[in-house]
Amino acid sequence: MGQWFTRFFKQKGYEVTVWGKGGKTEIAKKLGVPFALDLEKAVPESDIVIVSVPINVTEETIAEFAPKMKAGSLLMDFTSIKVKPVEAMKKFAPSDVEILGTHPMFGPTIPTIRGQTVILVPVKGRSEKWFPVMRELFEEGGAHVEITTAAEHDRLVSVVQGLTHFAYITIGTTIDRLDFDIKKSRKFVSPVYAIMLDFVGRILGQNPYLYALIQMENPGVLEVHDAFIKECEELSRLVRAHDEESFVKKMKSAARKYGDTAHALRKSDKLINSRITEYETILNSVGKVCGFSHFYSGKIHVGTLEKAGPDEIVLTKLVSKGTSPHIKNKFVKLKLENLRMLSESELWEWRKENLEHSTRDISVLIPEGADPAVILNAINTNKQLAACEISDIYKGIDQEDHKRINLGDYKGEDYKEFNRIETEKEREKAKSLGVTYRITVFGDCDANSVEADVTALLCGLGCRIRKKNLKQKEKSEAERKI
Repeated sequence: MGQWFTRFFKQKGYEVTVWGKGGKTEIAKKLGVPFALDLEKAVPESDIVIVSVPINVTEETIAEFAPKMKAGSLLMDFTSIKVKPVEAMKKFAPSDVEILGTHPMFGPTIPTIRGQTVILVPVKGRSEKWFPVMRELFEEGGAHVEITTAAEHDRLVSVVQGLTHFAYITIGTTIDRLDFDIKKSRKFVSPVYAIMLDFVGRILGQNPYLYALIQMENPGVLEVHDAFIKECEELSRLVRAHDEESFVKKMKSAARKYGDTAHALRKSDKLINSRITEYETILNSVGKVCGFSHFYSGKIHVGTLEKAGPDEIVLTKLVSKGTSPHIKNKFVKLKLENLRMLSESELWEWRKENLEHSTRDISVLIPEGADPAVILNAINTNKQLAACEISDIYKGIDQEDHKRINLGDYKGEDYKEFNRIETEKEREKAKSLGVTYRITVFGDCDANSVEADVTALLCGLGCRIRKKNLKQKEKSEAERKI
């Protein structure tokens, strides 16, 4: 979380210095910030000091650093409990140093603070200057900020985290005790079971010491454990006794206490349906160019989707700028659970920035009264174009568009009639606007085919392809044949 918030505060314009007991300066280098080699100097120079360490060493860390802080600065902690850290900050920070207990209710794998909850615990008489600043900072980033006391925080979190983590970890250890085949069970999966497994795996796959401390350092958690174990035993007793009515009565009582179960059903349906919809979208994209962002590395993978299964996809990666020839058309397998499919606009932007494109000019005479910009908008509907612009506009015709007339073939009245017709044609041409549209074709598309499509569209809109343009096209085709 220290690394996560280093990036967050840097993006907000703050100068950030980091320190860690292990002295891992390479982490600071990776984050692009200085490592505090001299804490005696760094702490008193800082406007804000944030303690983001394991729960069981938070108080001693505060005791070590808080006394060194300068007047008017702010001391914060990012611990999952609040009573003990806040008391330690009040005890060890000088009276002219402000205090703000803080608990981000998300983990470091979350890409952005937008939509996340941050709990703030201001201390009366010790949070006046900095509390509104930090609150605004988090809210500007799109977070929901909840204000509470340290005691209320710990009581609520004993269920929000204490019970939730305990239940999921217990499910995981129960599956281990049963020697149950998780992989095989996924073949018989229901949507609810699949989501539950993912949440159990999410908890089990993270730092077990953190979760142990969340259970052990909040005194309110033990009371929650007692209630949970008692309910497990009671429900198990009803099942063993085949006491259907008592089981139903317990469920109905819990539903009444829960409140709006219909709302919960709708929200869970939305979650289930979003998973189904996303997978269907991926299945329907086989054979098409798709993009995927890796949740943890942030790397973008773009290519033709060759195969999609429940657990993984296979892409033939596109050759982007700077790609080595030996990995051209490289197949890559990716775990689906690590990926987010790019939207159409995100994929378009990636292709525009990363592929080598082809540029073609198409010169036309547009119909009298037509607007070149409107025609440009019509061309831009072609999704195979990275860009399209008007590179030239001129009025009338140039010498290459004049017809050469062989007067020897026409005599008397025939000549007059021919001359009248040709003069009318020339007048019509003179009224026309000549426009050159420059199209930029995505590097993964056939430029000749796209040019032909755009030319057909222009003709369909009443435009006339200039002879110069046609001659150039004939010359290019002849060169290709050679």
